[in-house]
Amino acid sequence: MKLVCCDLEGVFVPEVWINVSEKTGIPELRKTTRDEPDYGKLMRYRIRILEENGLKLKDIQDVIATLQPLEGAKEFLAWLRETYQVVIVSDTFIQFADPLMQKLDRPMLFCNELVIDNDGFISNFHLRQPDQKKRVAEALQSLNYFVIGVGDSYNDVSMLHQANLGILFRPPENVIRDFPNFQVTWNYGELKEIILNTTDKK
Repeated sequence: MKLVCCDLEGVFVPEVWINVSEKTGIPELRKTTRDEPDYGKLMRYRIRILEENGLKLKDIQDVIATLQPLEGAKEFLAWLRETYQVVIVSDTFIQFADPLMQKLDRPMLFCNELVIDNDGFISNFHLRQPDQKKRVAEALQSLNYFVIGVGDSYNDVSMLHQANLGILFRPPENVIRDFPNFQVTWNYGELKEIILNTTDKK
């Protein structure tokens, strides 16, 4: 039985931090996992920039509230959920993801959690487990699922390697260059075709 594990940002919704950067005018916040493979290092950097600029959790949530799913994403995800089991596996945080999940009709989501201090600032973060995307794929394979992984960034690569089939969706050129073994898709039609034509060999 096929099960599809998908990243969230860049696959179904816009990159949150790029939009925060644009709305706040802080260019340092444009850096994402497309640029920095070490997610812990990236988050510590972000928290420092937020603190230096006096930005609280609510400031980020206000930006997220304005975001909409990528064009065609909601329809593709609806088809995917009708046809296969689907899990969204993201390095985002529950405090960020909830309004986005509502707009996507609330698919199953595995993500992380922020630590917020008494003044509303982000003081730390808790990753659910190290390398969680790969671990999710491993766990699902242990239940005899044929796992298809879909992502766009460096932090998706371990999941794509672990999956029975790993697919890049609209990745940047540096990710394509560094990982030429993955199939690359540029729209939901191409992604749908590959998933449909993948043979479950179990």
